[in-house]
Amino acid sequence: MQETASILIVDDDPDILEGIIIILESQDYRLRTARDGVMCLELLYEEKPDLLMLDLLMPRMDGWGVIREVRSKPEFSDMPIMILTTVIEDASRRRYELETGFSMDIQAYIEKPAKPTELLKQIDKLLKWKTN
Repeated sequence: MQETASILIVDDDPDILEGIIIILESQDYRLRTARDGVMCLELLYEEKPDLLMLDLLMPRMDGWGVIREVRSKPEFSDMPIMILTTVIEDASRRRYELETGFSMDIQAYIEKPAKPTELLKQIDKLLKWKTN
């Protein structure tokens, strides 16, 4: 029997969180949520999820800070990260590279608003990527 995949969803907008949860509850995932980057890191250290779904623009610590922190830890090197944000991908990647000197190590980038079918397709792809 295959273990249920866990997903940590991080977004400061309660409406976005609720919408994502509604979409993902149709699948057999264990879901946890965080409203900012600091809370995200606390939850990551408690239990490493199979997938991190991350907004970029958040209070206390933004998504770029979370990526920097997570990718600096060997125990999270195999954890796929999906960005779900309103920030245009090219601008986001440029900002990260300018701030860190590294390319943004993520596995998927979806601009909001996301179509439910596209979201589910990307999640399925990333969870399969993680097991390979």
